[in-house]
Amino acid sequence: MKKLVVIGGGIVGLAIGRELLRRLPGSEVTVLEKEPGVGRHQSSHNSGVLHAGLYYKPGSLKARLAVGGIRLMTEFCREHRIPHEICGKVVVATSERELPALENLWQRGQQNGLRGLRRLGPEELREIEPHAAGVAALHVPEEGIADYPAVCAALQADIAAAGGRVLTSARVTAIREAAAGWVITSAAGEHPADYFINCAGLFSDRIAELAGIRRTVRIVPFRGEYFLLAPEAQALVRNLIYPVPDAQFPFLGVHFTRMIHGGVEAGPNAVLAFAREGYTWTRFSARDLADALAFPGLWRFLGRHAAMCGGEILRSASQGLACRALQRLVPAIEPRHLRPGGAGVRAQAMHVDGTLIQDFWLEEKPRALHVLNAPSPAATASLAIAREIVDRLPFAPKP
Repeated sequence: MKKLVVIGGGIVGLAIGRELLRRLPGSEVTVLEKEPGVGRHQSSHNSGVLHAGLYYKPGSLKARLAVGGIRLMTEFCREHRIPHEICGKVVVATSERELPALENLWQRGQQNGLRGLRRLGPEELREIEPHAAGVAALHVPEEGIADYPAVCAALQADIAAAGGRVLTSARVTAIREAAAGWVITSAAGEHPADYFINCAGLFSDRIAELAGIRRTVRIVPFRGEYFLLAPEAQALVRNLIYPVPDAQFPFLGVHFTRMIHGGVEAGPNAVLAFAREGYTWTRFSARDLADALAFPGLWRFLGRHAAMCGGEILRSASQGLACRALQRLVPAIEPRHLRPGGAGVRAQAMHVDGTLIQDFWLEEKPRALHVLNAPSPAATASLAIAREIVDRLPFAPKP
């Protein structure tokens, strides 16, 4: 009987725990989560969108797992009666200058196998989103919204039903090799493991370091801050309205998202967080900030994108500037329509040369596998990521 440990009880770690039990019945599977409950960070601090794989480079792991992942996730939500809706999304070009990038997205979507993708002119755009402004758009009918915290709860229940364990308040403090594998020490005790999978999100590089891996890839935390639309403005957005992303910057830009339990989010920006779980400007960790500032890759990134980073900070400080960015997509939005919303922190992996890792990044080591970059669309693709990872285990039977 294999003893398998997953470090990290976010949506990806839980999906991996569930897949291990599905493929290796009878194994002893333990998921360790440092928080009192599962899915407390990236898994629940996101916009709740089901991403279909429009943006990602054809042939990349992200593209393949997003396209397959949204279908697996939609099926999972149906089976577990989790609130979700396939409502569709429009990606809007607000000027002629953005048309080549929009065409590139069309080509990517076609190559990635998206179903029902449509080019829209201004009139067709207004039929779907009457208040959106643009010279052209793409309609992505497969995209939608889901209750990811409910997905996490369902995954946890599936693990328990299959005989696995999810231990919360179990922060990992040490990892040492043993004759037959590993001994992982957490606040909940010691956990012998024949094999372990590091899925610790914002702390994945530090968990890898505990296991003896040099941190050539560093997690740099970026905070995204959202507004909520006031009730009188929510009718301005029917479903999901996104901009054409800037190819030079890794984030999708400010957008509008109808949420599964009501309301509309607007945002986010992208600013350096002063703590790996820094959801506000006042949340500060001396260790986390020193770790980021001592990393040469961050300074190279900031130097390369100084103007764009400065603009993100200004929009964080000024509701008026943030509103102006949102008005490019929906001109009727006014500053009085914006209310403070939530925030999320993205665990962005970065190379020492300052380039951001765009794809999922998995490092396979003897008797261990480390998930060192799993940004959006990781929630959507979590079940597909779990299959991919278990496929790579030398002792796992193929599905």
